[in-house]
Amino acid sequence: MTTLQSGPDSVYDVLGIGFGPANLALAIALHERGAAPDRGAALRAGFLERQPRFGWHRGMLIDDATMQVSFLKDLVTMRDPTSDFSFLCYLRERGRLVDFLNQKTLFPLRVEFHDYLEWAAARVGHLVEYAAEAVSVRPVTEDGEVRYFDVVSRDPAAPGRPTVRRTRALCLATGLEPRLPPGAVLSDLVWHSSELLPKVERLTRSGRPVRRAVVLGAGQSAAETVDYLHRTLPDAEICSVFAKYGYTPADDSPFANRIFDPEAVDLFYGAPAEVKQSLFDYHRSTNYSVVDMDLIESLSRTMYQERVQGRQRLRMLNVSRIREVEAGDRDVRVTVEFLPTGAREQLTADVLVYATGYRPQSIGDHLGEVAKLCLRDDEDALRVGRDHRVETASNVTAGLYLQGATEHTHGLASTLLSTTAVRAGEISSDLFARHSARVPRE
Repeated sequence: MTTLQSGPDSVYDVLGIGFGPANLALAIALHERGAAPDRGAALRAGFLERQPRFGWHRGMLIDDATMQVSFLKDLVTMRDPTSDFSFLCYLRERGRLVDFLNQKTLFPLRVEFHDYLEWAAARVGHLVEYAAEAVSVRPVTEDGEVRYFDVVSRDPAAPGRPTVRRTRALCLATGLEPRLPPGAVLSDLVWHSSELLPKVERLTRSGRPVRRAVVLGAGQSAAETVDYLHRTLPDAEICSVFAKYGYTPADDSPFANRIFDPEAVDLFYGAPAEVKQSLFDYHRSTNYSVVDMDLIESLSRTMYQERVQGRQRLRMLNVSRIREVEAGDRDVRVTVEFLPTGAREQLTADVLVYATGYRPQSIGDHLGEVAKLCLRDDEDALRVGRDHRVETASNVTAGLYLQGATEHTHGLASTLLSTTAVRAGEISSDLFARHSARVPRE
């Protein structure tokens, strides 16, 4: 396992916090330009990841689930189609290139794409330290300027031994965290969908019978959770609860998908605030609370077949909300309200799954006092440059880059894979340009 150097004499040009697809793509872009964690490299770079190994939404790696984005929007192709870190090069190395082409699809299995990400992460493993959770960032001031950040990290398994590393720039890509309804409490019987696979496996091993499972949510994760539980728990009734009349199909039409083009980022960034909001509202159906049409039709067929057969295990409690949850040791009592009439039904369930999506982690959770140096707009949102660098107080020369928390400035693709490769190239170029301008003076 890589251990990045630390200590006051070991200064990095950039440290990345988090090592999901966004910072993995940046690590590749930096590596291809000669960056390394060692002194004397063209640019000194390293990444910290709290997980003990690479992993990306492992809890939702359902065996037959496919990606919702083209394989060409991998870690590198949109930035450099000749890179040997592409998904196609991965397929060639795995001996499946011809077989994949014969599938006539742009959308690989999610488990396969995760294997691709692991393959790429292993190739830049010298740049990342796993089991290193960043717990705080401290500004370092010299002659009145904040020139560096000290990043304090620790091994989650040994929290008593913190490590401090100094860097001229940070790239924060800590990803998303589960969104839960107000007051929701997770337990062995109440889950978020991000934990689906390990929780179901544990439940299956326990041998405890499951008579009913309730799933709250109307998006892709919710529909996938409903489908998976229905297939995996053959004796259970699966109740899908959502406020809509029915699942909304994802808008993946060619014209709508242009909102994810790299050029769309420039247009969005330069647009007035009211235009940005309009674009977000118009095109939220490309990503938020929507479901692939194939899955919608599959669930509908299943429901109809069960009605014909006289045993309906799949129930859609539409136009409804969960009003109360009472979790006991052996079951969960869920009160569901049918919104048009206000009628309430109490369901006794063995499992409740909140498939209620994700939200960006708060920057303050990682930056602490450094967050106070960041400038904000009239809506109290971070001011971020087109180069993905956060605007800071005038005495701050150390850099802070964001990946994934910039929907308000860079558009809908900010939290998705669509522009990951291009953004990594933009941040990499900016880091190298600033490094080149600084080196002659040192």
